Amino acid sequence: MNAILLLFIIGVIFLGFEVFLPGGILGVFGGLAMLGGCGLAFANYGISGGSLAVLLALVLVALMLAFEFFILPKTAIGKRLFLSASIQGTTQASRAKDLTGSCGKTVTALAPSGYVFIDGHQHEAFSRSGFLESGVPIKVIGLDNFRLIVTLEK
Repeated sequence: MNAILLLFIIGVIFLGFEVFLPGGILGVFGGLAMLGGCGLAFANYGISGGSLAVLLALVLVALMLAFEFFILPKTAIGKRLFLSASIQGTTQASRAKDLTGSCGKTVTALAPSGYVFIDGHQHEAFSRSGFLESGVPIKVIGLDNFRLIVTLEK
């Protein structure tokens, strides 16, 4: 009985430390300790004792998860551990989709990649027309990954 309780206590402690030291290792060891305790309960006390140990392990894991997700974030320590802010922004790719058909000028020489200036913003671009000098008028004809595809404006 002592070995079963010891394995359960070790399992709960490891699962608790998993919150503070993420990476999964302590959670795996905690789960294995609780699984070992359940195995010993089945070996020593039969089906009824093993089933009771499995039920107890499930309840303990559920209580640990409830504590981690519902109670801990409201504590002073939890507020430092959990991310509560979000970052707002867009990628160049989302802005660049709207630029198809727009006109601008090259900032650097496109040989065939470089930078262009369109609608007050600088963008990375690829020239379908080959080499383009800086200051040449261009037109956006598409998007490739995160850069604009441009051609010489006629």
